[in-house]
Amino acid sequence: MDDKFVVTPKEDKTVTMTIRIDRTLQEEYNELSAKTNRSRNELISMALRYALDNMIIKDEE
Repeated sequence: MDDKFVVTPKEDKTVTMTIRIDRTLQEEYNELSAKTNRSRNELISMALRYALDNMIIKDEE
């Protein structure tokens, strides 16, 4: 039997970050988390990625 159970080191690409948000925003993410069966952390991470990918920065005039 040559089948081996191979375990490789885990790549940790995440960091812990603390932010302050309005309570109502937290409540909305709690509700969305319950509806989608995704963690609040996952949803916020998705939203942050979307914001960065779709952001336009205007020069001040």
